[in-house]
Amino acid sequence: MKKGKQPTEPAVLQAFARLLGTKLRNGRMKIPEPYGQGYCRGYVFNEHIRMLILNYELKEEVILHNPEVHMVGKMILFKFQHIFQMEEDRPPAFPSVLIATSTLDTDAVIPIQSSTSSINIEVDAGYLNSIFESSNKSPALQSLLQNTQPLLFEQLIHPVLQKVVDEMMTEQVDEVFELFFLRIKAEELVCRLLMELEKRDEEHLYALNSKDIQAIYKIRERMLARIDVPPVIDELALAANMSPTKLKRLFRQIFGNSIFSYYQEFRMKEAARLLKEEHLSVSDVGYQLGFSNLSHFAKVFKEHVGVNPKKYAMG
Repeated sequence: MKKGKQPTEPAVLQAFARLLGTKLRNGRMKIPEPYGQGYCRGYVFNEHIRMLILNYELKEEVILHNPEVHMVGKMILFKFQHIFQMEEDRPPAFPSVLIATSTLDTDAVIPIQSSTSSINIEVDAGYLNSIFESSNKSPALQSLLQNTQPLLFEQLIHPVLQKVVDEMMTEQVDEVFELFFLRIKAEELVCRLLMELEKRDEEHLYALNSKDIQAIYKIRERMLARIDVPPVIDELALAANMSPTKLKRLFRQIFGNSIFSYYQEFRMKEAARLLKEEHLSVSDVGYQLGFSNLSHFAKVFKEHVGVNPKKYAMG
C-alpha cells in the first residue's frame, strides 16, 4: 500500500496565508500591504523535521489557531533570533537560539507578533533520540531529547553557526535541489547546537514553568539594560521574587553560564561593538561600560575577544 505524499508546506503557514487573504507559492508568502510588510517561508522536509523562516512586520497583532497543535509526536523547537540584518534605527541585539521542549507550551493558539524575525526549526524528539541512542549523553542533552518535562535553553550564536545560517539564506540553489539543500543546512544547525548543549555541565535539570521563565528573562533584561553596573545577586533575586540560590540555578540552566559570567560576556560584546561600529576610543568605551581601571578593562577584553581593545579597534 502506497503512502500519501508528504506535504512540503507547514499547515500553520497555510493557515496564516488564508488569514491574510493570500497564497503560498513554493513555500513562500509575501505579507499583503494592507497588513504590513515582509515575508514567510516554510518547509516540511519529512515527517521528522520542518522549518519556518519569518521576517515581517504587521500593522497589528493577529491570532492564529494552530492546526498542528495535536500532531503526532513531540517536537523540539530551535528558534534562531536576531540573525537577520537589523535596521540602523533599532538597538543592537546579539544572535541567539532558543531550544525548547514541546511540553513547555501546549496552547492551541499562537500569537502572531507585530514584528518577527526568526528561523524556527522543529525536529521530532524521538528521531533525534534514536540517532544518539548508543552514546553517553550529558544530562542536558539527555533531558532535552527525552522531551518529557518543560525545559528551555538559550545559546548564543557563534560565527560558525552564523556562517551556516548565512549560507542557508543567501545561497542560490536550483529549485530541484532546494528542499534537500535546506534540510541539510537545518540538520547541520541542529547538530552543532546539540554539540554545544552537550558541553553544559549541569548534573540535574529542573522542570520550568512560564512564571519562572518570565522572571529569569526580566532579570536578564534588567541586567543588560545597565551594562555598566555589575549585577548584585541579592537585588536581582528580590526583583525576581525567588531565593538567590534558585535564581542562580535557573539562570545557569537556561543560559549555560553564571549570572556574572553572562553579564561580562555581553559587556565585552558591547565593548567590541562600540570600538568597531561606533569608533569610540578605548578609554571612552572602558569608562562607558563602568571600568575605572583601563588596564583591567584591557585584560578582561583580551580574555573574551583574544586581542587587546586597541589592536581590535585597529583591525
